[in-house]
Amino acid sequence: MRKNLYATGLIFILVLFLSASCATLFGPQTHPLDLTTQPAGADVYVNGVNLGATPLQLNLKADQSYNIEFRKDGYKTITRTVNSRVGGGWIVLDILGGLIPIIVDAATGNWNVLDQKNIDATLSAEEQ
Repeated sequence: MRKNLYATGLIFILVLFLSASCATLFGPQTHPLDLTTQPAGADVYVNGVNLGATPLQLNLKADQSYNIEFRKDGYKTITRTVNSRVGGGWIVLDILGGLIPIIVDAATGNWNVLDQKNIDATLSAEEQ
């Protein structure tokens, strides 16, 4: 009888640790961001680095904010900002899991999500 009680307690503790930090275990490592422009073919710069031309899908980590520039010859440059925010659902799950999940997900930033899933920018012609 006593061995069953210890085994049950050990299994409970093991399940607690395995379910710790829900966002770290079950959340996506990157988040897709779809970028389109009118007209298409604008160069996309993310934090100053050229990552391709529109239409483009990027997979970004959600632990930081991004400055995105759309550049095309003959058109004005457009800048957009994509921010990181805390996903409320992960916080609720972590609170239910206890202190360890909260600490892990907060420290890793894995409970963050991007505040946008797509950006559609309309470029306007530069004045001659």
